[in-house]
Amino acid sequence: MDSTHAEILAYTATQSSDARRFPTVPPPLWIVFLREGGDQARLWGVVENRGEISRNEVVRTFDIVETDHMHELRGRLVLGWRSPRTWRMKATTASSYPVAGIADAEPIPFPGFDRLILDHAQLKAVMREPRYASWRTALSSVLGVYLITDTRDGRHYIGKADGEESIRQRWHAYATNGHGGNIELKRLDPSSFRFSLLRVFDPATPTREINAAESHFKSALDSVRYGLNRN
Repeated sequence: MDSTHAEILAYTATQSSDARRFPTVPPPLWIVFLREGGDQARLWGVVENRGEISRNEVVRTFDIVETDHMHELRGRLVLGWRSPRTWRMKATTASSYPVAGIADAEPIPFPGFDRLILDHAQLKAVMREPRYASWRTALSSVLGVYLITDTRDGRHYIGKADGEESIRQRWHAYATNGHGGNIELKRLDPSSFRFSLLRVFDPATPTREINAAESHFKSALDSVRYGLNRN
């Protein structure tokens, strides 16, 4: 399933025996496991059923999208799978399946400050998952000026981390609530935000120098007149 696009789930229920197998209203959340060798299955992710799109005498079609639920366990959580031929089961049944293990998260190398581009889902993962530990260390070591782009319309927000607040601390606020306390951003859906760094500074850099850099980028990108900065 492509994680960047809505996917379609189709049910076929042409016979009465098949009709009994499928719920009239499918559950809103589906936890997806992929079977691997032997009697085990590994967590692929969690998807949300946003409702029926269409139906005919043969096929019912639903809008299915990937969610962030259990994100930190994707590809790591392994269950004992006693019914390899069962494609779906209720939670009451699945809850009896034993946890075979939770694999260590594979560390992901930090790409560098000038190559860092994250959407909101990725930002949340960076702030909480063990495999991004080196990223958090790097972001904790610098102050700087950053860019948030609303990919729906291309508008920019220019922000800064200065004084005792590192880029990691500032971005952690965006990962937590989506807006970091910024009034214009509170009105928007953070799922369309893209985060990047414009310039980084040593923690000993005077605040006035960081302020000057922030003002420069606001002017260069015209983010007050045409973007999301209020001043």
